[in-house]
This record gives sequence, C-alpha cells and structure tokens, in this order.
Amino acid sequence: MTARVRADLPTARRIVVKVGSSSISGTSSWRIPKLVYALAEAHGRGAEVLLVSSGAIATGMPFLGLDSRPTDLATQQAAAAVGQNILVYRYQEALRPFGIVAGQVLLTAGDLDDAVPRSNARRAIERLLGLRILPIVNENDTVATHEIRFGDNDRLAALVARLVGADALVLLSDVDSLYTKPPTEPGAERIDTIAFGQDLRDVEFGSTIVNSVGTGGASTKASAARLAAGAGIGVLVTSADLVAEALAGDEVGTWFEPADVANAALTGPVDTLAR
Repeated sequence: MTARVRADLPTARRIVVKVGSSSISGTSSWRIPKLVYALAEAHGRGAEVLLVSSGAIATGMPFLGLDSRPTDLATQQAAAAVGQNILVYRYQEALRPFGIVAGQVLLTAGDLDDAVPRSNARRAIERLLGLRILPIVNENDTVATHEIRFGDNDRLAALVARLVGADALVLLSDVDSLYTKPPTEPGAERIDTIAFGQDLRDVEFGSTIVNSVGTGGASTKASAARLAAGAGIGVLVTSADLVAEALAGDEVGTWFEPADVANAALTGPVDTLAR
C-alpha cells in the first residue's frame, strides 16, 4: 500500500530507509542495533525493507589511521574498501538475533544510468526481497569517481526507491525534522508537511557539508524527497533516533506528500529520474 500520509507507514508494503554516516559510524555506531531493531519490527509485520546505508568511508577511516574524511579519491576508495566490509559485518551481527540475513548491493551512478545494469540491479534486489533478505545498498565508493558519483546517498535512496517501486522512503539523519532555516538559528520553525510541488524558495536549508565524516544535509534531503515524491512515493525526513516512531506512523519528522502518479512507470535511467 502506497503511503499517502504518515499514518500509512505501518501498512506500507515496501519501504526504503536511508541512514547517514554520522548516525551510525564512529562513536555513533551504537545506533546500529537500535536501527536494526526498528527495521526488524517492520520486517516482522511483513514489510519488504531496503536499507540504504552511508558510512563505508567513515567506518574505514580509523583503520587507516585517519581522523577526518580524506580529500583525495584514492584514499577515499581505500577507506571504503575497508569500511564496507566492517559496516556490513556490524549490521549482520545486529540482525542475527532476529534471524534476518543481510545482502550487500553496491551501485554506481552508471549502473542506474544504463538499461542493462539497471535491470540487473532491480532483478537482484527483487530476488533478495522475495527471499526475505534485507538488502543493504550503498554507493560503490571503491570504484566510483568524482565524475560519476551520485553526490550523496539521499539521492541514491530516492533513485533506489523509484527503481523498486517503493511505497515509502524514510530519510534519517541527526535532525528530527526539516526547518525553515538551520535549527540552531533564531526563528527556525519545524516544517510538518510539504505538499507536492510546494514552493520552497523561502526555506533556508544551509550548507550541504554536515560534519567531518559525511556529506549531505537538509538541502540534499529535500531534493531527494521531492525526487521520490514525484514518483508517487511518500517521504519522511527525521532523525535516526526516531526511526521506530517513524516506521510506526507517529507524528514525527517532515512529511513530503507524494504525487498522484503510478511509480511503476517511472523506473527509467538516472537522467530521466533526476529531472
């Protein structure tokens, strides 16, 4: 069932959940079991859940002796190669008590831009879901270059949601909602709901660089949410600490109302999806 409003989330058949690097890496890795518990609850009630998880580079950094995100591509790739393995291991350990197996899916922008690998990715994900495996999707940072990157995993999550015809997308970060300006600034007001096509030019989203380990921010989430909403997918933007409440349909976060369209018809190439 497509989630038209927040309250529909508990009955959504297929849900894509995206979590950012700063929420599950480094000193925040304790959130992984909490996140997994909420995903397992949704899985247990019959939902097909896909997790889009950032964090490979951030997870790998300590093992390379790095205190901050590397700026050169080769070191980013090396950190991702180490971190992706450890990240999926942490997820699988947290999933083990629930009897859920994780399946790793690594994508590049080129994979979704070309019909053949795009079809292969969709088929693989569909089969994983059919086998009740939890797909964990991330950008393939080990081989991606600056020229062909998604830009951030919020956009990747929106494209994956469109690719598989998801009924809902939940974008998790460190902030409980979107605000009319950065929430630390005076006068910032929480945005409860954004109607499809609503003018957001008066909203001050601020910088897209959020910390020393990840990229993204409110502006990338708003952009990704509108990309998914344009395919008829309801989107909730909230914090990783509120994931259980989000999937339960509670009044948390910022809800992007979906367009009244058939998302099954909108699974074309990246250029088509993004524009």
